[in-house]
Amino acid sequence: GSVVAYFTSAKFLLYLGHALSTWGDRMWHFAVSVFLVELYGNSLLLTAVYGLVVAGSVLLLGAIIGDWVDKNARLKVAQTSLVVQNASVILCGILLMIVFLFKTQLLTLYHGWLLTMCYILVITIANIANLASTATAITIQRDWIVVVAGEDRSKLADMNATIRRIDQLTNILAPMAVGQIMTFGSPMIGCGFISGWNLMSMCVEYLLLWKVYQKTPTLALKSAKVEESELKQLNVKKESDVKPTEGVQLIVEKDVTGFEPQQEKEVSCAARIAEPFITFRDGWVAYYNQPVFLAGMGLAFLYMTVLGFDCITTGYAYTQGLSGSVLSLLMGASAVTGIMGTVAFTWLRRKCGLVRTGLISGVAQFACLVLCAISVFMPGSPLDLTVSPFADISARLFESEPLPTIASPEDKPEMVFATGMPILLNGSTTSANSDPEMSPEPVPLISVSLLFAGVIAARVGLWSFDLTVTQLLQENVVESERGIINGVQNSMNYLLDLLHFIMVILAPNPEAFGLLVLISVSFVAMGHIMYFRFAQKSLGRQLFVCCTPDPKAVSDSSPPGNTSTV
Repeated sequence: GSVVAYFTSAKFLLYLGHALSTWGDRMWHFAVSVFLVELYGNSLLLTAVYGLVVAGSVLLLGAIIGDWVDKNARLKVAQTSLVVQNASVILCGILLMIVFLFKTQLLTLYHGWLLTMCYILVITIANIANLASTATAITIQRDWIVVVAGEDRSKLADMNATIRRIDQLTNILAPMAVGQIMTFGSPMIGCGFISGWNLMSMCVEYLLLWKVYQKTPTLALKSAKVEESELKQLNVKKESDVKPTEGVQLIVEKDVTGFEPQQEKEVSCAARIAEPFITFRDGWVAYYNQPVFLAGMGLAFLYMTVLGFDCITTGYAYTQGLSGSVLSLLMGASAVTGIMGTVAFTWLRRKCGLVRTGLISGVAQFACLVLCAISVFMPGSPLDLTVSPFADISARLFESEPLPTIASPEDKPEMVFATGMPILLNGSTTSANSDPEMSPEPVPLISVSLLFAGVIAARVGLWSFDLTVTQLLQENVVESERGIINGVQNSMNYLLDLLHFIMVILAPNPEAFGLLVLISVSFVAMGHIMYFRFAQKSLGRQLFVCCTPDPKAVSDSSPPGNTSTV
């Protein structure tokens, strides 16, 4: 009976819906980058443009999306964002299938402009899907989960940790699954599979959302801010109907002049145009005024790093001689330590409290990243301060040396870098400026081993810290502002993530990667210093509240004229 009750509970249904949604998201995010590279002749241009558009959109629209989440009913927001997200992915998948099928014909039509329009459409629709995914994450992970957990903070911590474990597993398994389909099938089959998955998943998730909403009646209750926009027009009508005499005379005067109603319309139109900008400003101001502002900024600063398993660190590992199989094992170990971080979070929160858990997690993460800083100066590190970080950019701008050609269509490179950078051809690493007859010297693995040991070990502290800040935002932000504050938090995360990509673009050669590692460790340290300052204020405030006597008790027990000090 208890097992059946658990599997039909709102909590489990929320987990199931999140697992389906995250699985589809991870498959799409992995596949769309591969599709764009395949479409543009093994160039990273479209992928880079897509990443820039996605980051810029969330940066500019995060507060507006969050404000929309706050001002509308929960079920409406969840269902709308779910449908828009999945419909966009389905449409984008169908469009990609058409491009893969008729790419040759599209190249000849209108001098290739039709194909260019298809690329623009794909990136635009994929960006809409990402914005809808952002809205879904805000409403489910930052709002619904708080309401389902109720007043039980331990239950909220367990639910947050479970959600992160689902994220960790799908981050590894979903790309593996769709990668196998694309490898043994074709990119077109991959597009069809993802479109079909999202169609099926959308129906199931829609039903699960409705079930969770039915099982949690408090989801139907929301603060007065939701009704604000709905009642605004009604209040205006009521005021115009029940105006005092002066108000009626004023309306008559406006009708007589004939000019003022038009001016009023112009003002209202201008106000509507200015509303998104006002929302953007108000969102950032509200975020700055939050008591957890420094904690949120500390989390955002952790995004300014190359110390993660993204394409940048993976590309660097290839240049250091690590094979794809070794990297896949390292990614698996990273997922395991990430899950350990979620377990550590729940245990530390029970033993030490939420704020202290963030302090311990931050110290643990930074201590592990010290290994990464040490690796920069160990044997095998390509760090060379005599090489200008901008040497690769200047070579591209002022030299016209062509990139190496590929002998046959089967010899497609998995990764191509510019002049002076290593090139991976069918698993072997060569250099664009080196003699192909000369065999490269083996690179000592001490430096890269320390680097990845630090990155993998730091995931325990990273995910525990991430969960700490997430729950601090959930507990300390008022219900009427959860959407807009978390939207701005997402914008801050994307801003720092965007800055880290710009940093890599400015210094892309392997000799400068050590500098990027040191800068990354510095930003992580600054982020934890911000959190330390927040914790200092928060724990000091808690101590003050605990030590302050009850005024009523003091007044009852103390004679008149006496004062008590703490």
